[in-house]
Amino acid sequence: MHVIIATDGSQQSLRATRYLRSFADSEAITSVGIVAVLSPLAAVPFAGDATSEKNEAAEVSFRDAAKQATREAAALLEGWGPKVTTHVRSGNPATEIVRAAKAKKAGLIVIASQSSRAEAVLMGSVAHKVLNHATCPVLVVRPEAKNKRK
Repeated sequence: MHVIIATDGSQQSLRATRYLRSFADSEAITSVGIVAVLSPLAAVPFAGDATSEKNEAAEVSFRDAAKQATREAAALLEGWGPKVTTHVRSGNPATEIVRAAKAKKAGLIVIASQSSRAEAVLMGSVAHKVLNHATCPVLVVRPEAKNKRK
């Protein structure tokens, strides 16, 4: 089975990668694709700064950060067993994660949830969108519970 792990470089997405490794049978998983998605809107500078040189530098910087995020997640899987590949895609994060899973005929998508319920209702979340559009099972790794003050 092929597994897609979505990463945005956050500690929570690294936690999701570690979580998969903690329980999944490495012999049942043939390969893992780690995917980071650059949102085109995030790479566009403000209109006042719209010089071609700055646009190219910003895109390279975002792409480098995405590549680094995939490498960090891949490092957590070293020595585990399945073949691991890394991919940086551009577009809507939820759409691109689902497309990557379909292209590889993935049996599972692993994604971290970072938003609160209020944020998900107001803006939607990538995890929520992936969960609703994926054609394979999705493992959503929630943040650890915060300690409540007494």
